[in-house]
Amino acid sequence: MSVITCKVKKLEQVNDHVYHLELTTTQSFDFKAGQYLQVVMGEKDKRPFSIASTPGQTNLELHIGATEGHSYAKQVIDLCKEQGQLEVEVGLGEAQLRQDSDRPILLLAGGTGFSYVQSIARHLEQHKPDHQVLLYWGGKNLQSMYADKAMKQWQQDHKGFSYVPVIEHPDEGWQGKTGYVHLAVMEDIDNLQDYDIYIAGHFDMVKIVRDDFIAQGAVREHMFADAFAYID
Repeated sequence: MSVITCKVKKLEQVNDHVYHLELTTTQSFDFKAGQYLQVVMGEKDKRPFSIASTPGQTNLELHIGATEGHSYAKQVIDLCKEQGQLEVEVGLGEAQLRQDSDRPILLLAGGTGFSYVQSIARHLEQHKPDHQVLLYWGGKNLQSMYADKAMKQWQQDHKGFSYVPVIEHPDEGWQGKTGYVHLAVMEDIDNLQDYDIYIAGHFDMVKIVRDDFIAQGAVREHMFADAFAYID
């Protein structure tokens, strides 16, 4: 783990509640695809966010969901605006990509958990471009799917990559899958035994996904989520 001071290179609001943040630093740091960092707000106040960038990049990319009613994340955005820099701890978590595995990969994310699976997908693109990767991303509505167009293009450009957006509350005319994202996976894949599965979302969601996926054949040792350390 490295503790570094970063300057805010870019802070862009991409929809009504998600911010795209890029940090740059002259200090050295290291992390693995799928790990997270903590923003140091105080000695006993450290706030975790998944790293969306890949190892070897000079910038750190974060996707932060923040509203006025969600002070935990909004205060981080406000600090970026006020001071133009953050102190962060980099290289945390145990749910990083198991790169030596040859099993097909299932990436599942809800909301800004997309940042976690983006890091893994991009790293695989660079180092195992023909590996089979399935990405299921769930959101409340189409407006919340801030990288939907980019992922559809990515699917066209990469032979082994498949992208499935799942909308909980679709607008009229939506042609894709609806409901809870993990149920869409279970509709499409009868047996999850052969997959390495990486999951990002709030703790309650991750617990349900874990239990339902195991009931459909998933092997617990081949499932990865940092939330597992905090749920029964």
